[in-house]
Amino acid sequence: MSRTVRTARTPLRLLLAVCALAAGTLAAGPAPSAAADLREVLFVGNNWDGTADVLASTGDLAGIGRINVIPDKEERLREIYLNPVKLGFFLGIRAGAGEGHDQFADDMYTTPDGSAVVVSRPSFADVVSLDVRSGRINWRFPVAGFRADHMAVSPDGTRVAVSASTANTVHVLDIATGRQTGSFATGDKPHENTFSRDGRFLWNSSIGDVTSALDAPWLDWTKGDRKITVVDAQTFRTVRVIDMRQRLDAFGRSDLSDAVRPMSFSPDESKLYFQVSFFNGVVEYDVATDRITRIKELPANPATSTDRTTWVNDSRHHGLSMSPDGTKLCVAGTMDDYATVVDRATLAQGPLVPADKPYWATVDGDGTACVISESGADRVTAIDFATGAKRVSVPVGDHPQRVRLGHVPAGWSGPAAH
Repeated sequence: MSRTVRTARTPLRLLLAVCALAAGTLAAGPAPSAAADLREVLFVGNNWDGTADVLASTGDLAGIGRINVIPDKEERLREIYLNPVKLGFFLGIRAGAGEGHDQFADDMYTTPDGSAVVVSRPSFADVVSLDVRSGRINWRFPVAGFRADHMAVSPDGTRVAVSASTANTVHVLDIATGRQTGSFATGDKPHENTFSRDGRFLWNSSIGDVTSALDAPWLDWTKGDRKITVVDAQTFRTVRVIDMRQRLDAFGRSDLSDAVRPMSFSPDESKLYFQVSFFNGVVEYDVATDRITRIKELPANPATSTDRTTWVNDSRHHGLSMSPDGTKLCVAGTMDDYATVVDRATLAQGPLVPADKPYWATVDGDGTACVISESGADRVTAIDFATGAKRVSVPVGDHPQRVRLGHVPAGWSGPAAH
């Protein structure tokens, strides 16, 4: 049975457009060839104030508009406060993962026709589609359990996957209607989702409990069942399970956590690069041979506390992207307050660009720069892949986290007042 809550009828033109377009999603990069009336942009999710800033995708990252992603806030809060169980989890998210704040905007992707943006809202345990012209909700999907997390969009832009982190489940939804097309079970606390380039497979990494204070290395076993689950993206049957604990041990790094955080595939998908909890660096994994091949440890900031319980949700470094040609990695050194570009061939890092709690890294519209969210300074910053130097910083809303490429109608400057 579908869990979708319909709040507005999907226009026929939207359904026809979704069927007609097969590219140009936030993750896919190039704009749809049949949609010259669209503009490529960057969406920045401001998690603590429940907004998304929309910026130019290249150059000066100039502000274009802003969307309120919680227009139904009063209704949702009323539901939560009338349900003691929901209220307990809501307050728990605020005290734990939210660092004393509610989490209203985690991840987001636009529809192929640029008419809507789909947003996961952790504190409201749901996914909503918002009409970018009106700001109204098209549809709402309550996830299983009590918290929604990272998402991924299929290469053709028609489906979106979302982690239901307290239910150990990933839902896959039709991006136009919000109806569930499938789901699958994961390890404890599913987090990052990644579709393969051809759309055949969906990778999910579960990170276990990141809010407990049991952060000493010898207590790592208390964090739960952490693994990568790879499923067939059509049948949602598990085709592979990867326990990085065994691979890290085989590489001689039993000291590292096996909680896989942000990840990035090489262009040919032969290599997977990822970050793990508590570690200031990047791990390289060979997909075909099923083994870790290299580990790059990045500099520690002398000012960073050595008390692991003070690191945000067990993250030392959280944010990773790769240049389109596969030669450079961009790393967000969250607790070490810098970002850096790493040469993929040699794993040599470039300049350490100062940044205030950088939380995510993505690629700009023309592929020449990495864009990081500085959650501690409420801004995003572009870093040149070629030189490793900072290009520009622009202010955004409260606690920016996910940054995604997307599309809006040409000439759009924000939802119309209503």
